Amino acid sequence: MTTNKLLDLFDNHDGEYVSGELISRELNVSRTAVWKQIRKLESQGYQFEASRRLGYKLLSIPDQYSPEKLNGLLQTQHFARPVHWFDSVDTTQNVAQQLAENGAPEGTLVIAEQQNNGRGRMGRGWISPKGKGIWMSMVLRPTIPVHFAPQLTLLTAVALCRSLRRLTAMPIGIKWPNDLLIDGKKISGILLESAAQDTMLRYIIAGIGISVNLETSDYPDELLERVTSLRIASGKKLEREAVIADFMLEYEQLYNAYQANGFEPIAALWESLSVSLHKPARLTTPQGVIDGVPIALDQSGAIEVRLEEGNTVLVFSAEMGEPAN
Repeated sequence: MTTNKLLDLFDNHDGEYVSGELISRELNVSRTAVWKQIRKLESQGYQFEASRRLGYKLLSIPDQYSPEKLNGLLQTQHFARPVHWFDSVDTTQNVAQQLAENGAPEGTLVIAEQQNNGRGRMGRGWISPKGKGIWMSMVLRPTIPVHFAPQLTLLTAVALCRSLRRLTAMPIGIKWPNDLLIDGKKISGILLESAAQDTMLRYIIAGIGISVNLETSDYPDELLERVTSLRIASGKKLEREAVIADFMLEYEQLYNAYQANGFEPIAALWESLSVSLHKPARLTTPQGVIDGVPIALDQSGAIEVRLEEGNTVLVFSAEMGEPAN
């Protein structure tokens, strides 16, 4: 049984239930095969209503990107020029890295409808269902020393936060270093991976995952207390091409400003959008646990934390959570 034949059958019964028996007969397959194919389509973003008596009704099909629409919305000079489109990849990071190794220019963007093995910070997985989110990676070639690379992670978070706040009018904030939250729930993932030669960067791959139109059914129950999507939070479905185009323009403008004026203006913007500062926190670092109050962003990209004793320390890498009771 091919997916196209099954979808054609639902198309011919637009808005109506189609019994499992009819599908089985028309496509010459077993009822079990029908059920398995429905499950497969659901995993790809199709939505069905099932009735034991009536069969299946197709409720909605997944959105598909329109490269032409994105091209018409883009206002950038270099970012997202060109764009490489994929239906499904293991992770856009790997594709963009290979393009960078082959000489792809700065601004080359990889976009996939679905990732099968998306990854986040510290090796975590990332839920990337088809047609509902934005899963992309871009090649950057900044002329900066290797030790400045963390600054670009923070810049990326600022650009995405400013863009999404403008598009949604929602109170989105940044949790150090680069998680975007709405009411304490994560809506995006940012992962920058670099390649260097001696003390200078060869390139950076900026990976961005945005949970745009995911619904509660797309998440495991155990994650719903910690994650959300723009659609869940706002109650509105967003056009993914418009989200990408707005973010790319904001990203390019901040990136150009950073190249010209350094990190200090970016740090000030980050602090203005932060939900991490001046609140007690527990930071789990590779060296151990630190309890304190983050008070400022250091120029290195580290967070300055005031300890109970009154002295301050710089934390360069950590998981930030609520303090222990």
